[in-house]
Amino acid sequence: MNKSTVWTVVGVIVAIVIAWVLVNVVFSLLWFIGKLVVVLIVAPIVFVILRSVFARSDDDA
Repeated sequence: MNKSTVWTVVGVIVAIVIAWVLVNVVFSLLWFIGKLVVVLIVAPIVFVILRSVFARSDDDA
């Protein structure tokens, strides 16, 4: 094995490690954005339900 072959193998290994980390970061970010979108959709619905429940209880009193 000559010197350039060793550096090629090292370069491939480093590239795989960097790609692995980048993919983890991207998927974590996408998961966070997905959860954020779901929260932004569900929160107004829960707010309207809570407001209607408390408005009804005020009318009964």
